Amino acid sequence: MTQMMFRPETDTRPQVVSTITIPEQADAAHHVDVTVSEPEQPADHAGEHLLLVASSGGHLAQLLALRSWWQEFPRTWVTFDTEDARSQLAGEDIVFAKHPTTRNVKNLLRNSVIAAKLMRDVRPTMIVSTGAAVAFPFFLYAKGMHVPTVYLEVFDRVDSRTLTGRLCRPLASEFLVQWEQQRALYKGSRVIGTLL
Repeated sequence: MTQMMFRPETDTRPQVVSTITIPEQADAAHHVDVTVSEPEQPADHAGEHLLLVASSGGHLAQLLALRSWWQEFPRTWVTFDTEDARSQLAGEDIVFAKHPTTRNVKNLLRNSVIAAKLMRDVRPTMIVSTGAAVAFPFFLYAKGMHVPTVYLEVFDRVDSRTLTGRLCRPLASEFLVQWEQQRALYKGSRVIGTLL
C-alpha cells in the first residue's frame, strides 16, 4: 500500500491533511480499493472539499467507480450537461462545463473561466479527475494555487498517451494508471488496477 499525504501550502484555512491509500498492485480480479483516512480530523471532514472533474460517459463512469472513497466528503462535480450525467449525479452539486472540449480552443477558454470561478468560490482542498480535456484548466489553476491534484488515466488507452494525460502529467500531484503497460508511458505514475 502507498500512502500519499497532501498538504495545501498556501491556504489560509485551517490545515487539512488528506491521506489516500492506494494499493501497489491490483488484486487478481483487477479490483482497486482506494481508501482515505483523516487521523487528525473529525469524521465530518470539516474544511475539506473535493472537486471531481470528468467528461460525461466513460470518464465519469470511472470516477463514479471510486464512490466508496469520495462519498464521505463534501464535493462538487464538473462534467458536461448530458442526460446520463444528470441521471448518474442526481442529488449531487454539479457545475456543467462547456463541450466539446477535444481540440476546441473556444470551449477551453470558457472552461478556464469556469475553473477560475470554482477555484475561487469552492476553494477545493483536492481535485480528482479521470479526464478528458475538461480537466486541464482545473489542473492548471490548482498548480498555481498549490491545491493537490490526482489524475487517473482512462483504462482503454493502453499503448499510447492521451492528449489530456500528456498535458496534466506535469501538473498532477499524483498520476495513476490502470494497467502496467500505461506506467511506461507516464514517468512516475502508479498502477492501481482497473476500475470498471
